[in-house]
Amino acid sequence: MEDWISIYSTNSTFEAELMRGKLENAGVEAVLMNKQDSSYLFGEIEVYVHQYQSQQALNIINSHEDE
Repeated sequence: MEDWISIYSTNSTFEAELMRGKLENAGVEAVLMNKQDSSYLFGEIEVYVHQYQSQQALNIINSHEDE
């Protein structure tokens, strides 16, 4: 994942999947990296995008948070 960057993180699987879906619907390829501990379910789930799509992805995330 050399040219991928983390643009969003949350501790909610639902929120991470929602954000990935919004990004993909807008044509931005996104993947999730689950860094939660499997036994205790603490930690973050990060959303990664290609570096060249990072600005577009951040605009989508910011518009989602403004809703």
